[in-house]
Amino acid sequence: MSRNEPPSQNLASILVRLVSPQVFGTAAIQFELLLSTILFLSREGIRNALLRASPSNGTEPGKSRNPSPLISNIALLPILLGIPITVLSAFTYLYTSSYTTASQPHFRLAVTIYALAAFCELLSEPLYIRAQNELRFDVRVRAEGAAVAFKTVTAFLVLVLSPPEWALVAFALGQAAYGLITLVEFLRVYGRDSEFWLRKVTIDVHGNKVTQYFDPTMLHLSAAMTIQSVVKHFLTEGDKFLVSRLSPLADQGGYAVASNYGSLIARIVFQPIEETSRIFFSKTLSSSSTNAQEDLQAASNTLSVLLLLFTHLFLLLVTFAPPYLPLALTLVLPSRYLQTSAPAILRTYVYYIPTMAFNGVLEAFFASTATPADLRAQSRWMLACSVGFVGASVGFARVLGLGDAGLVWANILNLWLRASYAWFFVKRFFACRGVGKMVQLRNNVPPFGVLCTFAASAIVTRWSGRTFGDAPLTLHAQFGHVAIGVTSVAACLVACFLWERKTVLQGFSLLRRK
Repeated sequence: MSRNEPPSQNLASILVRLVSPQVFGTAAIQFELLLSTILFLSREGIRNALLRASPSNGTEPGKSRNPSPLISNIALLPILLGIPITVLSAFTYLYTSSYTTASQPHFRLAVTIYALAAFCELLSEPLYIRAQNELRFDVRVRAEGAAVAFKTVTAFLVLVLSPPEWALVAFALGQAAYGLITLVEFLRVYGRDSEFWLRKVTIDVHGNKVTQYFDPTMLHLSAAMTIQSVVKHFLTEGDKFLVSRLSPLADQGGYAVASNYGSLIARIVFQPIEETSRIFFSKTLSSSSTNAQEDLQAASNTLSVLLLLFTHLFLLLVTFAPPYLPLALTLVLPSRYLQTSAPAILRTYVYYIPTMAFNGVLEAFFASTATPADLRAQSRWMLACSVGFVGASVGFARVLGLGDAGLVWANILNLWLRASYAWFFVKRFFACRGVGKMVQLRNNVPPFGVLCTFAASAIVTRWSGRTFGDAPLTLHAQFGHVAIGVTSVAACLVACFLWERKTVLQGFSLLRRK
């Protein structure tokens, strides 16, 4: 996935019906952009770099261990970086906000709480990195699950029990609860042996005692990835930035609703896949294992299975979403958002969701295996993509008259360019190790029989959509149309099972052995 978003977006689908589009646009677009800017720039590069840290000898995955001081010191850098980034980001946002946005009740208080909430979340980052490197995913799941629950309850209670003018503060207090509970949950697991200060290490270099605080290799990689994260953040959140500056608050609310519903699958399913695959590729391909051939085979099989899965997602969405989206919108969207840009934006998410999935796993492989030189080369490519994104955004939104939906189309183009770069890196990575045949584009394309089944389903469902086009957009009136869609989906799943079960089972059996 392209976006590294906090789980706060899940709250939006619960509270969207309780606030106006103007308030929701401010909270879900502008405040979330502030939050993601602080978190992404402070921690993303360091988090990805430290996934490559080799585990201590003799330590089993899932077992608690004290990391090397030279590594744990680097894990403290997100906190140190977070202080100036938080202050600078908050003040920049406050003094560049439009009058319409800044004149909302308790706006400055809400921004201050959001900034403090972001920094509170950064305090848990060293413990998060430790849990990830120990492969203790249960710690993160419990922490984020509890944090999301407290966030939702806090925001909901403040929103319901307070006057309407406190709506922005309700979202801010919810985010503060999220950051605080995340920190408490990690401290509950690692509190007794966690340290939040830099430790110096004295080493012997040619008979001389030298004091060091950081592992030089990891520090250099962390710096390279952090510098790159500036460009990557603009590309990832560029649509939100442009929407927050160019669109009225009501349309920002519509864009936020569409983004929330449209990327729900991406956040719930594909973001964990991306993060898990990044850890898998880092541990499998960054170590000096004697079973290099087996490691490369495991990595190529994992990548091929995931790309094949995302190809099926693309086929499902392109086949079934267009003829059934009008009915889905009337059932899911509040009526006041049907008059905003939300419906048009959701139609573009048919293509945006699989694009995020493809780009996410390919860039996860790149981030797990790239050298500092590779990162510098990709940064230059991303800089070119950022220029292209701005040009495409203006062209699609203004010249072609697509409005806010044009920003999503520009993002799709940007993500495909980034994914293509990462794919050529994957090909080169395996070719340089003499196993270029392990990754082939044809491995990611379903069999001909599956493609024909999807094509036939697309024809049938679109014929059904025209047949029921004059019927009211209700489940009762559209029952026949829905029944045809369910039957077509079942036919596609049966085709996938008949033609592809062997390929998928082989891939997952190799992963289990690994």
